[in-house]
Amino acid sequence: MRRPRILFITHNHPSLHPGGSEIFAHDLFKAVKGLSRFEAMFLACTNTVHREQKPGTSFQTVGRSADELILWAGHFDHFTLSQIDLHGIVPDLTAFLESFRPEVVHFHHSLLIGVEMLFLVRRLLPQAKIIFTLHDYYGICANHGQMVKAGSMELCRQASPDACGKCFAGIGPDRFVLREKHIKTMFSLVDRFIAPSEFLRQRYIAWGMEAERISVIRNGRPAVTSAPVRPGEGRRNSFAYFGNLSPFKGVNVALDAACRLQQAGNGGFTLALNGGMPFQSDSFKAEFAGLLAAAAPAVQHLGPYQAEDIPALIAEVDWVIVPSVWWENAPLVIQEAFQHRRPVICSNIGGMAEAVRDGVDGLHFRAGDPNSLAEAMSRAMYEPGLWERLRAAIPAVPSMTDTAYEHLALYARLGRPMRPPQPARLRAAPPITHAEL
Repeated sequence: MRRPRILFITHNHPSLHPGGSEIFAHDLFKAVKGLSRFEAMFLACTNTVHREQKPGTSFQTVGRSADELILWAGHFDHFTLSQIDLHGIVPDLTAFLESFRPEVVHFHHSLLIGVEMLFLVRRLLPQAKIIFTLHDYYGICANHGQMVKAGSMELCRQASPDACGKCFAGIGPDRFVLREKHIKTMFSLVDRFIAPSEFLRQRYIAWGMEAERISVIRNGRPAVTSAPVRPGEGRRNSFAYFGNLSPFKGVNVALDAACRLQQAGNGGFTLALNGGMPFQSDSFKAEFAGLLAAAAPAVQHLGPYQAEDIPALIAEVDWVIVPSVWWENAPLVIQEAFQHRRPVICSNIGGMAEAVRDGVDGLHFRAGDPNSLAEAMSRAMYEPGLWERLRAAIPAVPSMTDTAYEHLALYARLGRPMRPPQPARLRAAPPITHAEL
């Protein structure tokens, strides 16, 4: 008897584009693959940004791995989340699905592959369970799934055809109505959605999705040895930012806050910016360069880094700053900071505010407000005993093994006959245990 097969699908491979959802999806694949009961396959989509199309097939390989494939999907409509080149992709994907025949198909995004592939999976594999992890708000928001207003970067609290039509000049409300209907129709084929945060789950419920179809499973991280604490008995005045630099990530808010601290005479701190600027506009790069020059010498841009560099980089750090100006969902950088026992200073919105408890294991500041961030950084440096107290309260980060078991338990539950959903019972359900598998 063959082992149960699970197919993981995401919109890129972390070796090509190390984004948070790609990293987590790949880590989950590896954790499930490590359990000998299951056979797992990882299918990552890409386009001309990272790979050129090869003649004769839509598939490519990643190194020498036999269970990790690249699907070239360079013809994609970002507005409708639709795959344009159905004649090119569907035959190859059909042959692959009919050959591998997974019992579970777990989508981690619809970018590049297209929401229509949910229908293809359902048609070809009617008995398979389809899972979809909602890593962001792409289904709701056509502005790169950020739920911020185009141009102004103002937070958007709820999508509607009229509001979205105003946000995008030249696109009428009728097209947003059709976009929503198309995506929701394809989403209706999913057996269960997963949200890594309750905040994101509530956003999709407000958008009209059934609450009982969305389960919250927190992201896990591979185990690491916590980096040593920076030596010294003085102020805890070493800050760092980790991640790609972009307007949505709020790095310029951090630079502005650093400038204001120095102007107010609160110098004597350092802020290390770790990350590159892939695919950013010239105007953003120019604004960043100007703010960086103004914030010198306290602030340094150390450039891109790899996952294996984090322990050495964070060993020089007391605090990790997460200044994103969009809602975020479950930033891996917060979990990485907590793994190394570093308190986090973050924006007071979205999944960030859910993951970091203000005054318990980190500090909040008003999103997009450099004065508020400067005040939080000043408190972090000068309040006696604050760093030690917050650090002591940092919770344990779920391991990838535990997270894999939670996912597998959900798959198993969906494979059994299910009674009509009863929300009260769902809320009171006992914790998932390994024995359920």
